[in-house]
Amino acid sequence: MNTEKPQPIPQPGMAERAIDAATDVSRTITELTAALRSAADRLSEAVATARQPGKPLATVSAITREAPLTSLLVAFLFGIAVARRR
Repeated sequence: MNTEKPQPIPQPGMAERAIDAATDVSRTITELTAALRSAADRLSEAVATARQPGKPLATVSAITREAPLTSLLVAFLFGIAVARRR
């Protein structure tokens, strides 16, 4: 019959847990940064596509250059209309 007590499994110390937590946070920040960079790239592509001649953003830009005050008034009235609906 064996009467030896099994050795307890050592628990990680506070420093090891802090290092693990910092590593997890670092990985999370890296993943978040990559996702944000990817989203910014997609948005840049969409804006570049919309600025091509004949596309909506090119048309709005041209109208704004021709009549800036009128465009500002239209944007202001649109903002009021949207704000009133909420």
